[in-house]
Amino acid sequence: MSRPDPACGHNARVSRPPVPLSAEHIPPGTADWRTPDAQRWLTAVPARWAHPLWGLMALVASLVWDVVAVPAAPCTSTDPCGTDWLGLGIAVVLVLTLYWVWRQPRFALAGLAAGLVGFAVEGGFAAAFGEPSALLFLVAAALTAAGLVHRLAVAGRQRSLALEAAGPAAHPLPAAARTFRRGRLSFVLAALLLAVAGFGYWQAQQVADAYEERAAGATHLSGRVTALEQDDGVDILKVEADGRTHRFETAFPEDFPVDSRVDIVVDGDWAALVAEPYDAFGWELLVLGGSVAGLASLVNGVDGLTRAKRLRRGPLPVLRVLVREGHDDGRTWVFAADDPEGLRPILHFHSLYAFDDEDEEDDDGDEEDDDEDGSDAGDDSEAVVELGRIAEILRGEDPAPPLREAVLYGVPYAGAEVAFVSRDDADDPEVSVECSVTAVKPAVPGLVERGPQRRKRKSPRRSVDEIAVGMTPTTDPRVWTAHGFSRAVGLGLLLVQGGGIWAALDEGPSWSWLWLVVGLPWLVTAVATALTWRITADRDGLWVTGAWRVRRVPWDVITSVRHSDDGIRVGRAKDSSVDLSPTGWAWLERRLGREPRAERVVEEVRALLLRPELRPLEEASAGQQGMPVGPPLVALSVLWGVAVLLLL
Repeated sequence: MSRPDPACGHNARVSRPPVPLSAEHIPPGTADWRTPDAQRWLTAVPARWAHPLWGLMALVASLVWDVVAVPAAPCTSTDPCGTDWLGLGIAVVLVLTLYWVWRQPRFALAGLAAGLVGFAVEGGFAAAFGEPSALLFLVAAALTAAGLVHRLAVAGRQRSLALEAAGPAAHPLPAAARTFRRGRLSFVLAALLLAVAGFGYWQAQQVADAYEERAAGATHLSGRVTALEQDDGVDILKVEADGRTHRFETAFPEDFPVDSRVDIVVDGDWAALVAEPYDAFGWELLVLGGSVAGLASLVNGVDGLTRAKRLRRGPLPVLRVLVREGHDDGRTWVFAADDPEGLRPILHFHSLYAFDDEDEEDDDGDEEDDDEDGSDAGDDSEAVVELGRIAEILRGEDPAPPLREAVLYGVPYAGAEVAFVSRDDADDPEVSVECSVTAVKPAVPGLVERGPQRRKRKSPRRSVDEIAVGMTPTTDPRVWTAHGFSRAVGLGLLLVQGGGIWAALDEGPSWSWLWLVVGLPWLVTAVATALTWRITADRDGLWVTGAWRVRRVPWDVITSVRHSDDGIRVGRAKDSSVDLSPTGWAWLERRLGREPRAERVVEEVRALLLRPELRPLEEASAGQQGMPVGPPLVALSVLWGVAVLLLL
């Protein structure tokens, strides 16, 4: 059985060879990047603990805890709540640092250093051991910094391995790549976004200046808070001063308890709290968003421009590779020169074509292609072809882009810029030059699978013969039970169930009780299945233990065994299928580098179905058949509900 092409959705192997690159476009001394060297390069990737997600989660958790645990300073007449540009600037740095942790390790280290300096200035190091939130921030910053340093060190190791594979040969970039410009779009976006932030700052200052100007000529009074009301969700403060009652909107009603004294300024019908003189939060939010997005775009543009200039600075190492454009997202995938099937990608990036300046000439057209009446005979046919291609793309039936021989210019490592020369079509003798517009990334499993790795998940399962090799005939029945991931899913759903019962009963009789009638039965079924599902294969068939009962399915009535939607389905002739769901979390199991247990169970059961000689020779005992836990779980849920009612 042939293996599928991993970079496309077709089931048959693509037999056409890679599009060749003529010898005159391959610089002398160019080395092939072969699979052994490529695999060494791929093994030099960051460890799982250094994934930016963990640092991000730790930093966000520490910042959220600090906001919740440390109360904000109250608004007072001596220290009113106005615009806090210093605090806003610190917030911009923190948000940018979170973004850079994912995208720009070097800038993230600078952002962390700035954050720690600010932390030290506020006396945070001295108070860290007495303040859990401050201590958590230090631990999160240390964990994140360690991961960033590790990622940079690994990139240096990849650079060394790529230089070793390329050898001593070095050649300048093709002319088209030397005129390629990077970062212009980022600079345009940065200018627009920073202009938006500047507009927000100007508007906020207008609000503050207008208040200061009017308050300077207003009457200053001291009043007493008489009541706190709500009007359409807005907190309204009633203050009695000089025989009149004034109403003020407040964002912090807890700072002004009833019967407390507050200072106000009055100018005719206009009045304001001295502690909360104006509300410029919307403009400040605009400044924050515009500054973060604008500075991020600016840094991306400067970084891309700097890397592109470094790429054009002098002769570069060259490697002979194979490339293919991604079938889904247009990424350029790079394969080893001795991988003609494109089975094991090495790295990927987005790229754009580069053109020589002298080639950008006006084309007056070729009249030889026109009919005698002056019309273009090929327009209609080309339009039909293009419409057909669009229809194929929408249906997912368009052919996958071919593999192409290419020469890679530059040193590939995580975060690098590269360029390559290749031919787009075997029928076109012209070569094209493409330059990367995103940083190089190793083709290793990540949180979201892309390209060939993701395509492999959709390929046909292993053949029955391949599965049968690892299975030997046995006398005793074969038993498959819920594993760790499945039980973890069950425990998580059990917590949701218990919390839902508490929340519904805590509110008293209401529409939320409808959840107990509609959602609770499904939840109990899912919890019981995830915790204790079991399939037992014996001489005569399968025993399938679900949430409520144990079902007997003889071998001669089974038509199919499938894994879908994190469940197992056993199809039966002239009867409904037997379903078990959920049986784990296949997505998370793959992310952690493990084969989903339920998929393995399905493959082995299918092998027993199609290879009778592998089936057990004895019948399963009652203990081996399993016991459903749905009824006991219902009793447990009822007891929990009674306990909640008694505690309320």
